[in-house]
Amino acid sequence: MTHSEGSTAQQQRAHALMDERLTPADSEVLDGEQYDRDDRAALRRVAGLSTELSDVTEVEYRKLRLERVVLVGVWTSGTADEAESSLAELAALAETAGAMVCDGVIQRRQKPDPATYIGSGKAAELREIVAETGADTVVCDGELSPSQLVHLEDVVGVKVVDRTALILDIFAQHAKSREGKAQVALAQMQYMLPRLRGWGQSLSRQMGGGGGGGMATRGPGETKIETDRRQIHERMAKLRREIDQLKTGREVKREERRRNRVLSVALAGYTNAGKSSLLNRLTGAGVLVENALFATLDTTVRRAETPTGRTYTITDTVGFVRHLPHHLVEAFRSTIDEVADANVVLHVVDGSHPEPEAQLASVRETLRAVGADDVKEVVVVNKSDAADPDVVARLLAAEPGSIAVSARSGQGIEELRDLIDSLLPRPDVEVAALLPYTSGDLLSRVHREGEVLSAEHTEQGTRLKARVTPELASALRAYPQP
Repeated sequence: MTHSEGSTAQQQRAHALMDERLTPADSEVLDGEQYDRDDRAALRRVAGLSTELSDVTEVEYRKLRLERVVLVGVWTSGTADEAESSLAELAALAETAGAMVCDGVIQRRQKPDPATYIGSGKAAELREIVAETGADTVVCDGELSPSQLVHLEDVVGVKVVDRTALILDIFAQHAKSREGKAQVALAQMQYMLPRLRGWGQSLSRQMGGGGGGGMATRGPGETKIETDRRQIHERMAKLRREIDQLKTGREVKREERRRNRVLSVALAGYTNAGKSSLLNRLTGAGVLVENALFATLDTTVRRAETPTGRTYTITDTVGFVRHLPHHLVEAFRSTIDEVADANVVLHVVDGSHPEPEAQLASVRETLRAVGADDVKEVVVVNKSDAADPDVVARLLAAEPGSIAVSARSGQGIEELRDLIDSLLPRPDVEVAALLPYTSGDLLSRVHREGEVLSAEHTEQGTRLKARVTPELASALRAYPQP
């Protein structure tokens, strides 16, 4: 065979291996899990993610304030729609953090590249996309190792952040209370610690021995990076002590509610599912409501009343998200404990979201992680007025005892109040008493802790029938009906 014939044969074999119309027999000679050639050979552009504005003056104004970002995802399993949905959620997170999304791409791989997350060739293509869009940041849809961050930054030439850092940034922006700020700071430091790196003089040894330097005077000392690590460890220890003190204060209030037998309901759910709107509907609380991810970080407790007059507390908790960083789950454990202590958990899900079942699964996974998965749970399908009726019907059929509501329009709210009333535990001792008007405090306690069946005001006092706790029943037996 001549050299030209050999070259032609090699070219034909190369074309055959790259041909996407391989027969099953041909594909068996390739090792590993195989993906479509188009998926493997190119970054897949995801349409509809850009948030750039058409008004030039507004764009120029926003350039002063907002980072311009390109999103990158690695699609390892599931369908293309699921991969694009995950990147769309990353776009919403980036917008919430105050960034302008310029473009989004997905790379089809069996697993993320250990060096650059998407592979060196695709990283070079990404550099061109960054230059073309004028972006100054790349956001990756996953948690990157320290080495992946460094290597990808070296190739693309701009700052690279991962999904975890982005969520931590949003939490830092939204934390208002002392405890919320301490929890976020602790999570940020836990994330930052293994990612500390320095260049040049920042890595040089500090003076260890005496005097003005020179040979034989330098002890081992410690590097600048070691000093930073030590300071971060000290700061983390201080934050943990502060969080424990604040946690103790909340536990005292919670114990007081337990002692007074105050019934409690907790709202849990995916971020932006409408928990705060639902709290406002049920209690008239006037809590901040925004169409933004993680608008609520600080726990809010409000008083509410059932249709039968029973008092209970309702707690609005931090929202969850897919792949919520474990640092945050640990830092916010004391806040999420409110869910574990509730009599009933209203699991709020956005019925208008493209993947409500995935949201339900993510929230339950997080609740399991903090030991709050054995509380009585009711799925509340919110935004039912904006949702596809078939999707709402599917969710209601899949989740026994669930209910569809709209916090915005008020649809289904009265039915939800009745449902809460039926699920909250009821006192089991029935008593009848004639309370003199001088015992108003005892009557108030019956209304607060028990269930009043009937109350009639007579000349002698209030003729009362009620279901109460054994402790309260013994106090009422001193006032039997004549």
